[in-house]
Amino acid sequence: MAPSARQSNPEREPRRRWYLLIHQLPAKPLYLRAKIRHRLREVGAIALKKGLYALPQRDACLEDFERIAREAIAGGGEAYLCVAEFPDPSTEEALLARFAQTRNADYESIEERLRSAGDPKATASLARARKRLEEVARIDFFDSPARGRVEKHLRRAEAVARRGSDAAANPARADLSRKTWVTRRGLHVDRIASAWLIRRFVDSRARFRFVDPKERAKPGEVSFDMVEGDFTHEGDRCTFETLLARIHVSDRALREIAEIVHDIDLKDGKFGRAEAAGLEQLLTGLVLANSRDEARLERGLVLFDELYESFRGKRSVSSTEVPR
Repeated sequence: MAPSARQSNPEREPRRRWYLLIHQLPAKPLYLRAKIRHRLREVGAIALKKGLYALPQRDACLEDFERIAREAIAGGGEAYLCVAEFPDPSTEEALLARFAQTRNADYESIEERLRSAGDPKATASLARARKRLEEVARIDFFDSPARGRVEKHLRRAEAVARRGSDAAANPARADLSRKTWVTRRGLHVDRIASAWLIRRFVDSRARFRFVDPKERAKPGEVSFDMVEGDFTHEGDRCTFETLLARIHVSDRALREIAEIVHDIDLKDGKFGRAEAAGLEQLLTGLVLANSRDEARLERGLVLFDELYESFRGKRSVSSTEVPR
């Protein structure tokens, strides 16, 4: 039998292998398509064609694709994963170029934000840029040279901010005062708790605006618990934990509340707080009894005030608390 023309050549350099995700989504629910597209952008996948996406063969990429496939199937769609190798080197070169082009555009976007941020001491802007840089670096599979340039630019800006006054270095006393805070409509545990933390420990005069998830904050506003928000989930932290970490309030009672909010919101049992079930039941009643977000916030402020007092007991108020 004659050898096949497709027989492997032992002298050929090994080609890269790729994970491919093939999916087909139903027409409804409408949000599913947007959700899956967002997930694919988050993990750095490149579209080869409609419904076909590629990632390099790495364990983390496989886990990302598996998670997205489960979400697609749970939404009524179909999803398949496979490992592929492109026999034509030019195809692989074109795919690598697309990865590089996409990541370079991400890095350029961060640089543009830094150039247009204005005040180099704007802590919230720098924190947002740092968060975005970390997100892009995680999916920079082929080490774009642009990463080092952006990192250097951001480090310089952060150094300028650190040299500023203590007030400017503390977002709770400077950048975040007298702001309008924007979050998604339909307040629940993390957003209610975060709004309470903002009003009680960041700015007693803070204003809130509740918007459609697709809407973005206006210039000068601060967004929280939203996609690409100024303060949102980071790693395994909920928004309340992110806020608490950044505003530099040292208070044992707040740390305990953060653990409870985490367990309710993320449902991962990380802290195993016994109080979580009771607070979740109260918040469910609060949400069902109040359809308007303004009413939910008003009731939530009272609820978390009382929860805070239960943990604080007779301890003195933290010196960093904003007077009401």
